[in-house]
Amino acid sequence: MTDTIDPIFLNFIYASLGGILTLVFMLLGCQLFNRLACDFNIPEELSKGNVAVGLMVMGLFIGIGTALGLVIGLGLN
Repeated sequence: MTDTIDPIFLNFIYASLGGILTLVFMLLGCQLFNRLACDFNIPEELSKGNVAVGLMVMGLFIGIGTALGLVIGLGLN
């Protein structure tokens, strides 16, 4: 299959799918945290201006993004 497809185009497809996968995992991470913390609603707390929740969401996104980015990046080699 790689003989007929240009490697640059194939890497672009891998990176695009990896980006979409990263966004899906970030969404699932937020939803899982919302379900685990019973009396806690992330969007409601963010609308109130809760800085701690914003930092927690930022950390969640950075952690999942870094982990998946490393997996995808190493998978391309």
